[in-house]
Amino acid sequence: MGKLKSNEEINQIRRAGKIVAACHQQIRRKISPGVTTLQIDAFVEEFMRRHGAKPAQKGYKGFPYATCASVNDVACHGFPGNQPLQSGDVVTIDMVADLNGWLADSAWSYGVGRTSLQTKTLMQTARLALYRGIAKARAGNRIGDIGHAVESFVTRRGYKVIPDFIGHGIGKKIHEKPDVYHTGKAGTGLLLEEGMVITIEPIVSAGGIEVWTDTDGWTVKTWDSSKTAQYEHTIAITRGDPILLTKQNLNG
Repeated sequence: MGKLKSNEEINQIRRAGKIVAACHQQIRRKISPGVTTLQIDAFVEEFMRRHGAKPAQKGYKGFPYATCASVNDVACHGFPGNQPLQSGDVVTIDMVADLNGWLADSAWSYGVGRTSLQTKTLMQTARLALYRGIAKARAGNRIGDIGHAVESFVTRRGYKVIPDFIGHGIGKKIHEKPDVYHTGKAGTGLLLEEGMVITIEPIVSAGGIEVWTDTDGWTVKTWDSSKTAQYEHTIAITRGDPILLTKQNLNG
């Protein structure tokens, strides 16, 4: 189940979450054609350290960067690179801030330059699916309620959730219990309890759900080269509405 967090521990995670949220808001202004994801990665590391935090992903199980940067058909865990972003791309920047030993995690997808209607709709679907899941994340509900809400919404919109990658508990470590699935049956799975802190982070594909891992051992791509989008918040479970610990001041 994972350790339930006290109000003070949740506030510590929220402080880390504010740094993540503020960093994403800055990235939104920086994403444009010609920018590289390595430049974004360097900005994120500098931003976190300037605010007293450190990038928890850097060095985690050997991952060499401060961010995961996933462009177009990269579903997740992409390495930042020197290739300039192009107009029409969609890029997901995933980061975890460690502030005084407490962690917060958020991924956000960004359209680059002028994106197609199809890409805009994919991104909108993924973002709204996140909030469908968040709405079910309250004490007394079950993990399956989150997954069912996400999956049923995405399916109705004509897209698919990639099931291989899941949300998780978070606190002193990046990945704690419980596992949080983005597919599932309502009313099933682990009971959600007040004090749980979890991430919800569905990856939505415009095509198929089959994926493969590149030779770097990290970068996961769709087999059919379909674009993907992903949005993620770290949240705290309460008896009422969950607390968004990585809430951005603008657009979520």
